[in-house]
Amino acid sequence: MRPALSADVRAFEPVGEGLEAELRLTVPSDVAYVEDAVELVARHLEASFLHRETIRFNLKVALTEALANAILFGNAEDSAKGVSVRVLFGRNTVQLEVTDEGGGFDYRFLPDPTLPEALTLPSGRGLFLIRNLVDELRFNATGNSICMILRRD
Repeated sequence: MRPALSADVRAFEPVGEGLEAELRLTVPSDVAYVEDAVELVARHLEASFLHRETIRFNLKVALTEALANAILFGNAEDSAKGVSVRVLFGRNTVQLEVTDEGGGFDYRFLPDPTLPEALTLPSGRGLFLIRNLVDELRFNATGNSICMILRRD
């Protein structure tokens, strides 16, 4: 039996975009933890985020894809490594950062998975989904951290 995940949650004075709380957790590099991590984050956010359908679909799918990519491609399922998740949130905005311990990649050179020549490639669809589910997407310079922002006014 694997250990349960737990999150560190703290509130603070509202900052830009109405962000007023932070949730942090570390996910082991094992895809068996992805569903538990996503449910843990969603459970905390549903209580304060006004648009629950956004949490139930957009956030869950985007976070699932980001965690799976970090574990499988970033950390290469190395059990000595973990994936850090940091979520800043308020009533109308959620900012999710997923960071692995891998060497990163250059997200600018991923082929469009909807092009005929890319349909059979083994990667690229997860980021395609994420891009279409969030309002803003950023990567750090190394390419081992993704920031996904959902806004609902």
